[in-house]
Amino acid sequence: MTIQKKTRALALAIALASTSSHAGFGTLAFVGARIIDGTGAAAIENGVLITEDGKIVAVGPAATTPIPPQAERIDVSGKTLMPGFINTHGHVGQVLGLEGGHYDYGNVMRQLRLYARYGVTTVNSLGDDEYEGFEIRNTTDPVRVDHARLMVAGPVLAPRSVEEAKRAVNGIADQSVNFIKIRVDDNLGRTDKMAPEIYQAIADESDKRGIPLAVHMYTLDDARATLAAGADFIAHSVRDTEVDQAFIDALKTKDVCYTPTLTRELSTFVYEGEPAFFSDPFFTREVDPALIATLREPERQARMRENASAQHYKTQALPMAMRNLKTLSDAGVKVVMGTDSGPAMRFQGYFEHLEMQMMVEAGMTPMQVIQSATSVAADCMGLDYLGSLEEGKWADVLVFAKNPLEDIHNTETLEQVWIAGNQVPAEQE
Repeated sequence: MTIQKKTRALALAIALASTSSHAGFGTLAFVGARIIDGTGAAAIENGVLITEDGKIVAVGPAATTPIPPQAERIDVSGKTLMPGFINTHGHVGQVLGLEGGHYDYGNVMRQLRLYARYGVTTVNSLGDDEYEGFEIRNTTDPVRVDHARLMVAGPVLAPRSVEEAKRAVNGIADQSVNFIKIRVDDNLGRTDKMAPEIYQAIADESDKRGIPLAVHMYTLDDARATLAAGADFIAHSVRDTEVDQAFIDALKTKDVCYTPTLTRELSTFVYEGEPAFFSDPFFTREVDPALIATLREPERQARMRENASAQHYKTQALPMAMRNLKTLSDAGVKVVMGTDSGPAMRFQGYFEHLEMQMMVEAGMTPMQVIQSATSVAADCMGLDYLGSLEEGKWADVLVFAKNPLEDIHNTETLEQVWIAGNQVPAEQE
């Protein structure tokens, strides 16, 4: 069973369980914008997008797309519409500022609203999810929503035997996790790596339960081995060496998606000095100045400059990740946007925009990157009802002042966010 089939089955069950009887929000007509629908098709100039009760019912050129008389017209002339972004690898509730240990309902909701204000309308939380995350996922009304939709994986599994692996998979499968997450990584030689027989048992049991398996890994050898075992989602870049044709063929044959998480690598060393984004208003508008001041402390910066792991990620891991991203994208592998944002110093919402900028820097085109964050991400997550501005999809709509196809940095001109036809408040409430 492919990752798409596994995730679609679970997503449908959860969507049906949470569907409300609300009548919705009537008819909206977004009029006059350039429409980038997320599929890779050419942009529609002077387009019209019509929604009814939170779903898209028509999209096309103004000349051929009639506007219903009852529609509320939203003038977006000269602006650009795109689908909401999907972060295929994020986290929620882990920190408050720089402190860990704050997983509670309020913090998770605060972070989901933060993601939404940045245009990230769906987040796949890959690990360390607790009760409150499951509760939010299970009870989110698909029609009346003002925060990012949430997918959850529960705890990252770390069993020490085959039998324990089987029990662990079935334990969280019974909670209807969207993914199962494992780590096959020794953290640059500092920890023990999961044994092949254990991750094989996890992969086998996950497949029996119809739940896709996401793998945190670092090396090409481990990426290949976990693919052979049955992994469904490569959750980080290969960072030790250049990918080869055998790996490319395996990804394509098994229809496995790959998320580079370039900003994860960046975050390991960038605070050794003054990051350029510290002066970006799109960043600072949502970040406590006291937190930025802490990250500017000379002693903290010096420790990062002297940290061997940080310098390894800076000089070796990130450059290799970017080279491999270009190779895999050129080869036609399904690359999806994911950031590993959510832990301390990996800023939710902003890092998704920074990730897309780095993906273009690595050699992808703006259109490819937009697809990786919308339609390709939706396909890889099994979210048939999201990811593109097409008839029948939920109306997750982003409005930009400038065209991201001309410059991917133009995603930072985000002016409006709509989720299922609900406009997300621009300011914290």
